Amino acid sequence: QVQVAESGGGSVQAGGSLRLSCAASEYTINNYCMGWFRQAPGKAREGVASITGAGITTYADSVKGRFTISKDKAKNSLLLQMNTLKPEDTAMYYCTTRRTSTCTATIVAEFSTTGQGTYVTVSP
Repeated sequence: QVQVAESGGGSVQAGGSLRLSCAASEYTINNYCMGWFRQAPGKAREGVASITGAGITTYADSVKGRFTISKDKAKNSLLLQMNTLKPEDTAMYYCTTRRTSTCTATIVAEFSTTGQGTYVTVSP
């Protein structure tokens, strides 16, 4: 299973910003579908964003226009820039990846992950 490691969570007030990072191998960054899903207490997983090896991105409607997924190839990292955060964004965020041609924000919620997650808390 591909190893990933998330970082960058924390606590912010509504309207604030955070940037999450996910360390992975160079091969994974360049060739795999990668994405973020989140899980709030007592709720099901929700796919947040995805990016293909070629850089094609998709987003959940709930975050579209506020979140940006990207890659920092110099650091072999997947990034999630989260702006205009809302209390409903509070959740554990996980980085995930799979070698697949089907790469959408919805389907990444079905992937397994080796990451421990990073918690994001947004207060009103």
